[in-house]
Amino acid sequence: MSLDVIAASLSAGLGYLIGSLSFGYWIAKANGVDIFSVGSKSPGATNVKRSVGKAAGNWVFAFDFLKGLAATGWPIVVYSNTGDSDAYGLIGLFAAVIGHSFSLFTGFRGGKGVAAMLGGVVALMPIAAFIGMGVWLVAFYSTRYVSVASIAMAISLPVSNYFLDTSSALQWVSVALALVVVLRHKSNISRLIKGEENRFEKKQNLSGNNE
Repeated sequence: MSLDVIAASLSAGLGYLIGSLSFGYWIAKANGVDIFSVGSKSPGATNVKRSVGKAAGNWVFAFDFLKGLAATGWPIVVYSNTGDSDAYGLIGLFAAVIGHSFSLFTGFRGGKGVAAMLGGVVALMPIAAFIGMGVWLVAFYSTRYVSVASIAMAISLPVSNYFLDTSSALQWVSVALALVVVLRHKSNISRLIKGEENRFEKKQNLSGNNE
């Protein structure tokens, strides 16, 4: 497969810019909260939900999901007649997760990229995404840890793609995305080992991920 350099560059550049849109930071700031100084200091939906409120957290999850969907979806649509649209979509998705994690607009700080990744995965590999959502629900309701559920979902993607016999590009990028999510959760993993990770109480309804 030989990709067009301009198309690949546009997919990566716009993907990063779209992913960099830090809705968690902006929504928290509009509510008078510096999200980088409270809770887990992450602009992801879970920390916004804990630190600002349920509605704010839900909006952050929705916007982060949509930006992943947009960053992945537009190259698939625009380059649909090239035969390489999935590859450009993959580039956009990976760039969006990187942008979310290291946002241009917040001094290269960001969340863990789970909601953005999920949006892109829905556009690119819907069956694996559906399986991943199921894994997330099972892991969350079994442990009440958002971080465990998010890591489990990320790891399920390359496993699902392997058994679904998808293209090698999808398989390798899903491996890369899983690694990014796991590495971005290293502080959560450390707290889990120490028994210090926060659980969501059963009375709370969860719509976001520990990003």
